Amino acid sequence: MPSLGGLLKKRRTKDSQGNSKELESNSNSSPAAAETQTSPVPAEVPANSSNSAQPQSSANNPHSSSSNAIQSSDPSATSMQHVVAQNQQATHSNSGHQHQQQNSNVASIQNIINAPQQDGAHGATGNNGQQNHQPQVIRSDARSTKGKYTLDDFTLQRTLGTGSFGRVHLVQSKHNHRFYAIKVLKKAQVVKMKQIEHTNDERRMLNRVRHPFLITLWGTWQDSRNLYMVMDFVEGGELFSLLRKSQRFPNPVAKFYAAEVTLAIEYLHAQQIIYRDLKPENLLLDRHGHLKITDFGFAKECPDITWTLCGTPDYLAPEVVSSKGYNKSVDWWSLGILIFEMLCGFTPFWDSGSPVKIYENILRGRVKYPPYLHPDAVDLLSQLITADLTKRLGNLHGGSEDVKNHPWFAEVTWDRLARKDIDAPYVPPIRGGQGDASQYDKYPEETESYGARGEDTHGHLFPDF
Repeated sequence: MPSLGGLLKKRRTKDSQGNSKELESNSNSSPAAAETQTSPVPAEVPANSSNSAQPQSSANNPHSSSSNAIQSSDPSATSMQHVVAQNQQATHSNSGHQHQQQNSNVASIQNIINAPQQDGAHGATGNNGQQNHQPQVIRSDARSTKGKYTLDDFTLQRTLGTGSFGRVHLVQSKHNHRFYAIKVLKKAQVVKMKQIEHTNDERRMLNRVRHPFLITLWGTWQDSRNLYMVMDFVEGGELFSLLRKSQRFPNPVAKFYAAEVTLAIEYLHAQQIIYRDLKPENLLLDRHGHLKITDFGFAKECPDITWTLCGTPDYLAPEVVSSKGYNKSVDWWSLGILIFEMLCGFTPFWDSGSPVKIYENILRGRVKYPPYLHPDAVDLLSQLITADLTKRLGNLHGGSEDVKNHPWFAEVTWDRLARKDIDAPYVPPIRGGQGDASQYDKYPEETESYGARGEDTHGHLFPDF
């Protein structure tokens, strides 16, 4: 079997062109996402973007006195390693990386496996403990974000990540003194790489969505050279980094993250939005260990079908690779690939890092499931990673409910998960609310100053910024 280092590259590449050429060497991965629901300039938050638009709990309320109760002040005390050590399945983690274990989060994963009985305030439950009512639907109201802020509203701290035509900076608001992430895209590079439509779509889609497991866009503006997008800073870093350290996740841990992604995909599809770039690099961990999906560069409104070849090779559905028209079901295929990678530490169609070989394997469709996978997981994966659209879960008559009702997810209490009322299996070792960027890699800082004035030859191409 190939080495883990070869399987889990730090950045996988994207192909945004209408063909299957070798992909660009740099991925535009954005480590910016929504965690706290507080605007950089609170007085400017429109009424229809208030916190009441989504479920609240002490876990995601930045003003709650217990918001930091499950954080560890010891960076080495990671509850994930405790869960891994206690799980009956081997995780292949190096023993040299084991630290003193933290007991405060031991019960957190059990909240998924053995969900406590709900009282009347949370709705009636059936015989199996599942809620009889549907999870709360998060409303999606268009918000006004254009031109709300300028560089003068923020103090730049450091670079959080770089991409092929921009970078993400940690900043501090001069108004409420909270920390945010600003994604800066160079117009000339966006135009050169033919990413105009994707960039406008990203801004448009982010402006529409509001969900606990999706990033929040607070504002956008542009100068003569750059585009700017203000999003909340998510301190916990990428799920990819955690997976790389753990090599693979135990079944309950993978189930927790997969369940949160499932709710996010369900919400996006209800808004007629197709995401198209699901992968661990685009899943961030907030200070409490819950997921936030970031990087909407390939998201698009898609009520029916579309044809663009875009995404990450390992995660592309066969109908995308073969340049056929495809629908939102490609996101459910990608969910299957994500679950496989979390459980196995590698993707099912990986082949020496060559996109062409990966494409060939995807079209062949033969998946080898390791013997250590739980039978329910294999059954779910076989119904997600299938080229037959008449059999792919999520694309059938029951839609997302078919995925949520699969036996692998039987223990999940979906409405509690949507409220973040279930503790995450791993809490990042960070100091919440203090601009702690220790979970992100360090990069050379930008040498070109922002806020340039002068002739703007590309501004008309980005009318929404």
